[in-house]
Amino acid sequence: MEKTILFDGICNFCNASVRFIIKRDPQSRFRFASLQSEVGQKMLIKYKIPGNINSFIFIDGERCYTKSSAALRVCKHLKGFWKLFYVFILVPRPLRDRCYHFIAENRYKWFGKRESCMIPTPDIRSRFLE
Repeated sequence: MEKTILFDGICNFCNASVRFIIKRDPQSRFRFASLQSEVGQKMLIKYKIPGNINSFIFIDGERCYTKSSAALRVCKHLKGFWKLFYVFILVPRPLRDRCYHFIAENRYKWFGKRESCMIPTPDIRSRFLE
């Protein structure tokens, strides 16, 4: 089953998160696309996700998850103790998403942003959708 992560390609925190996931996904289960890319935009339309969404998006087969649900479901598939974070799925979503929203709203201020989307290195290029 295809597992795709859509991320903000100009956000330094989001790009660091993608690199973090890649290092902890030795079986290469995840594919990636920036929200700003043509592929990302088509996926937003396909899954009826508003184009102005300020979220990390995880598409697992035909199911689409956003915000804290997306992040926790990705953790579930990572190697090591990171999968233990999935237990936080038991916290009510409004509370989880409030924490997520706080970080998302401040990510540019805290971590900065790029002028353009990340260009993957040759060793991970195959993991990115074009």
